[in-house]
Amino acid sequence: MKRGSMKRAGQNQDLSKRLLADPTAVSWLQEHIGGQPTDVEHVQSLWSGYGEIVRVHLTNANVPSVIVKWVEPPHDRSHPRGWTGRASHERKLRSYRVEQCFYTDWIPDFTPSHRTAKCYQAEATQHGWRFLLEDLDGSGFARRCMSLDHSQIDNCLRWLSSFHAHFLGKKPTGLWQTGTYWHLATRKDELKALKDPQLRDAAPKLDAVLNNCRYRTLIHGDAKVANFCFGKNDVAAVDFQYVGGGCGIKDVAYFLSSCLTDGECEAQAQQHLDTYFAFLRSHLKDDLDKDAVVNEWRSLYPAAWADFHRFLAGWAPDHWKIHRYTRKMSEQAIAGL
Repeated sequence: MKRGSMKRAGQNQDLSKRLLADPTAVSWLQEHIGGQPTDVEHVQSLWSGYGEIVRVHLTNANVPSVIVKWVEPPHDRSHPRGWTGRASHERKLRSYRVEQCFYTDWIPDFTPSHRTAKCYQAEATQHGWRFLLEDLDGSGFARRCMSLDHSQIDNCLRWLSSFHAHFLGKKPTGLWQTGTYWHLATRKDELKALKDPQLRDAAPKLDAVLNNCRYRTLIHGDAKVANFCFGKNDVAAVDFQYVGGGCGIKDVAYFLSSCLTDGECEAQAQQHLDTYFAFLRSHLKDDLDKDAVVNEWRSLYPAAWADFHRFLAGWAPDHWKIHRYTRKMSEQAIAGL
């Protein structure tokens, strides 16, 4: 079948309504997963209207359902906070190229200790990209959580530690050289909008300190609570648009910022850091200097938090994550530069 043969969506057509009516889309599904699609269920729209994620129900297939992530950048771009410039658009396009590379070239190197969706097919199309993925709901990871208890936080930290240990020292070929969606090289507009002169002046130094760390790995790059799917005693991670090279503690700081309030950060962050580093030690190879890895990444925790603060303060200065603990970490990081 020719790539990209599916018709481009109109403004009022969404994938969940048109997929089964398009013979080329049905053929693509059957080619890579078999069976017969019977129903399509909307899961969510992609950020800024760049596409849609749907669940396709099947008969006579090895699995009862699959997930299709269909990316078709819109003609008229929109953004919840008004960031619709060329840089924003190009960053999103590159993020989907990175995700395609990750699923095709890096997923086979995974282990069960850092579970993610199996990828049946990931490819560029005439108008964007499409990903055919395992339905994690049907594989025991059906829960989505807005707030987490301690055991759920531990499971996410275990996932991150396994991921970071497994890819320690690997070069991010085909991925972002610097992982995370907020890294400074791709956020010049937000830096210009930043009103805090101390944070703005420190931005290049914070970026350099993190990028020049001795122990680099692959980082997820968007490891927020919403990108973890929860099972009974385990988690799986999704959304690998911003995976790339970097210091593992950047994922940890960002994850904690997504699941802890100001007061909870103050009271619990050190405990969660201890948990993460205990998991990391257990996953690192015995021939590594584990103390050196742990000591370096722990020392960079304030810088990782401040680096994200730098982005947030320019992108959305009224964001709920800019609280007392965030400012405290930034002050600590800047004082140490």
